[in-house]
Formats: sequence, structure tokens, C-alpha cells
Amino acid sequence: MNNRMRFGIFLAPFHKPGINPTLALEQDLELVQWLDRCDYDEVWFGEHHSAGSEISASPEIMIATAAERTKHIKLGTGVVSVSYHNPLWVAERMVQLDHLTRGRVMLGLGPGSLPTDATMIGLSQKDTRGLLADGLDVITRLLRSDEPVNFENDRWTLKDARLHLRPYSNFDLATAAVASPTGPKLAGKYGTGLISIGATTAAGFDALALHWDVIEEEAKHHNQQVDRSKWRLVGLCHIAETAEQARRDVEYGIEHWFNYFQEIAAFPQMSMPGQNAKEMIDFINDSGFGAIGTPEMCRAQIDRLWKQSNGGFGAYLMLAHNWANFDATKRSYDLIAREVFPHFQGQHMSTMNAAVRAQKMRPELAEIHAKAVETAQQTYAAEKEGRGSVTEPAE
Repeated sequence: MNNRMRFGIFLAPFHKPGINPTLALEQDLELVQWLDRCDYDEVWFGEHHSAGSEISASPEIMIATAAERTKHIKLGTGVVSVSYHNPLWVAERMVQLDHLTRGRVMLGLGPGSLPTDATMIGLSQKDTRGLLADGLDVITRLLRSDEPVNFENDRWTLKDARLHLRPYSNFDLATAAVASPTGPKLAGKYGTGLISIGATTAAGFDALALHWDVIEEEAKHHNQQVDRSKWRLVGLCHIAETAEQARRDVEYGIEHWFNYFQEIAAFPQMSMPGQNAKEMIDFINDSGFGAIGTPEMCRAQIDRLWKQSNGGFGAYLMLAHNWANFDATKRSYDLIAREVFPHFQGQHMSTMNAAVRAQKMRPELAEIHAKAVETAQQTYAAEKEGRGSVTEPAE
């Protein structure tokens, strides 16, 4: 596994109902530009169609817009709710984006998390995981082979289906998981990556090592190769120069975020206690659900996940949450890039060790340097004295 941990965000996004949606979406794109500047590796855009807060209906449209405004960062669907779409068109749209971005796209797939989305198109939550499995099977066949795909279930019929264009790159394909084994089973069966969205929830944290055991067992059974570097864990952080400042920052929006999961979104794995900002902040920090505080706290959170994973993972994605205003949010991501990345990307100790070596050598080298300066001064003084004693030639 590559030892350089990647960093990114999982951008649902979350916005307070009633605010200007045009401005909210624009700020989401501005945030991606900021992350690109700060050397983040990845952004994953969500798909949601109801409940008022997660207002991005098309991750593909967000990717296309963000690609024109950024240079390096990779852009993924986090996730396409496959049960809502014909899988042939999902693959077609992603291949087109792969060409337009010159290989900066990633395809994340899931069943769909909001029941209020599914009910509008006549789907029950009990059917969405089965449709994810069917859709992933079709999509992997389309992407990995030129052979025509024939498939039929209660929702889709494909007859001699082929991609119109072959992919530009061998882009990452990943499935999503919270606590159930569905995502890991599919990742192992098809040799995809895994996005553990609920990695810091109680159920998700306890299942982390199990997730990878499931992936490896399924991969072996289906003769697939899997790689921990393609395992992405999602967590929560807001960082400032001091813990007190971080707590003040998140008073801006943390109550709305909690209320969304407590009262609105039918997503029980993310339901959390807390009646006011203080209780909510304390829960995030005390439960291990996230880190609201200093860079050291963020590093400790990632270390904890690394140990629980029982072998490591490839990327840490922060769940974008809008707990703080936009300026404080950007500052948090900047601090994480400056003070957290180096500890997990092999850069921290190299510069620290260089400083220690230089410090140990400083007395000896400073003395040599001082003597060299003194010698140079003496040499110059001698040269001046020699020039002054030379007799001027007669005219």
C-alpha cells in the first residue's frame, strides 16, 4: 500500500433550509477551489433530491463545473444512487466526464440514503441494496469489457448494451458503506474501492476491521484483487488555532446539522444526542465521532481510525458540514493541510529531523563560520596594508 495518505472531503452538501441555494452551491464550488489550492487530493459530491438540506441533485454536474475551476484535485460521485438510474446511463455519463477532465474523475456508487428520495419514484428502501448490486454488476461489465451486456430485472432492461466511448482512464470505482456488510461484499466481489461513510459512528467504528475482512474474503472467493489504498474513511473535523476558537466557530451551524439528523433525515445510523451547541460539541469530541478543536485532536482522530482499521487505509475524507461560517471553514481546511497532512504523508519527520541535525551541528559550524569570517577580515586588512606601502612610480 502507498504510504502517502490522501486527504479530501465528502460533500453532501449540508445547508440550512431557507438560505439562498444559488449562493450555497457557489460556495461549495469555491470550497473545492480552496481545497485544490491547499493540495487536497479528492472531493466526492453527493446526490440527494429531498429533505431540504443536501441540495445537490447531480454529482456529475458539480464535477463538470468544478473541473473547469480546478487544476489537480480529483472529483468523484459521492455517491450516485444507482437504484434511481439506468446503470448504462450512469456509466455513459462518467466516461464522458473522464474524457472532459482528462482522467480526474472517480465513480462512487450507493443504494441511496434518503427514503424521501426513493418514495418519489416508487422505490422502497428494502429494494435499493439489491438494485445497487445489479447496477454495479452492469457498470463493471460495461467499463471492463467491450462485450455487449444483456440484463433484465423488475426495473431495467438492457439489450446488447455497450458504451458509446471507451474510458479515458482507469478511474477509481468505489462502493459506499455505513455499518452493514453490503458495501464491503460488493467491493470484494467486483474488486472496487470502499468508502466507509460511517467510520466514526459507534456501529461504523466497530465494523471497520470487519469491513476489510469481508472485502478480502469476497475478493478471494471471486478471484479479485483488492487494495487498502482504495479504502476511504469518512470522519468529522473542525480545527482552529485553539480549542476554544474551534468551539466558538461551530456554534454558527452545528445545531442545524444535528437537527437534520435528529428530526428530518430518516437515516438512523447518524442520529446523535444533544440539545444545544455545548452538548453537541461535547458529544462529537467525547464519543470519538469527530474532532472539534486543534490540529493535534484531528491527528489523534486519524490515528485512532488507523489502529481500528487493523492494517491501514488509503484516504481520510472529512464530511463537509457547514458547522462554521465560510471563512472559518476555509481556515480549518488550511490548518489541516499545514499541520495534519505532513504527519501522514511522510513529510513531518523529514523536516523535523533535518532541523534537529542542523541544531546539533550548529555550535561547531558556527565556530567554523566565525573563524572563516575572522580570517577573511584579516586577509583583507593585510591586502589593504600591502597596497598602502607600495611606492608610487615617478612621472
